Amino acid sequence: MLRFEVSVEDLLRSRFALSPAMDLCFVLRSLAGQDRPLPRAWATRLLPAFERLRRESELNAVLALHTPRSGPDFVAPPPRGLNQSWADDLAMIRATPLEAARHEIATNATGPSARDPRVRAVLDSTDAVSRIAGAMDRAWQELLAPDWPQLRAICERDVVHRVGVIGEHGWVTTIESLHPSIAWQAGGIEIGHFPQIGTVRLAGDGLLLIPSVFVGNVAAHLEEPWPRTLVYAARGTAVLGGDQEAAPQPDALTALVGRARARLLLALDAPASTSHLARGLAMAPGAVGDHLAILRGAGLLVRARSGRSVLYRRTPLGDALVAGPG
Repeated sequence: MLRFEVSVEDLLRSRFALSPAMDLCFVLRSLAGQDRPLPRAWATRLLPAFERLRRESELNAVLALHTPRSGPDFVAPPPRGLNQSWADDLAMIRATPLEAARHEIATNATGPSARDPRVRAVLDSTDAVSRIAGAMDRAWQELLAPDWPQLRAICERDVVHRVGVIGEHGWVTTIESLHPSIAWQAGGIEIGHFPQIGTVRLAGDGLLLIPSVFVGNVAAHLEEPWPRTLVYAARGTAVLGGDQEAAPQPDALTALVGRARARLLLALDAPASTSHLARGLAMAPGAVGDHLAILRGAGLLVRARSGRSVLYRRTPLGDALVAGPG
């Protein structure tokens, strides 16, 4: 069991962030068989491009740095906040000093794949950092970039939901809602069935919370340069199970309000903005806005301002309609 000792000051300094680079590393390890498998539809779609990249680029050198379920810090630098982009991550990767990279390479690249002469040539080169960054950038562009707006929207909606829970129920309820294995006990956060065992003191620095569309359980960063971090599965990741356009919808709901509006009602299990819904459902923002106005006019949705965003949520009538006959 892993335990975080948490003070009131820690809770006040805790914050959320997104990490494109971390999710790219999850995808690469999964496709290489080193981490939790991707949903079948995703693996089937991405594997041909992944194997081609292994042949045509220096991606094998990146993969050699990863051990099952982990990798070096410099290829997934700590994110600064919710606006973190792949361009931000890539710039931080490229800025890694060569000596720091070589230290992590020596620590992590210890498996059989690291002894391949072509891989070794990259890892031992004076431009190893730029070559690794280049291979990761190509992998990002070909494997994850097309889906990232939709995946980012899922994570942003998760954060909106968690912030709402903090405001209504407090941090303890929010922390315990991240995963069934997480519990608040005697002023601390305990994670059962965790590979690492021990107690970690936050010492007033707060906790970094990162939703991910790919992590299956709970992951943690406990050592510098990362702050103390929990990575958890974002709500709404069922979209990864297959083609959302082909996802079945309740026949009665679709017949009553139409397919597009049924999708919106089903997606609003947590408050979301028009832009979040448009990205998450791969719909045009204008069309989403029109459908939301109709659903709101029918009494199925309400809207409220949260900071600079306008969030929609289902009314009790909308919840009852989605639930169907009891």
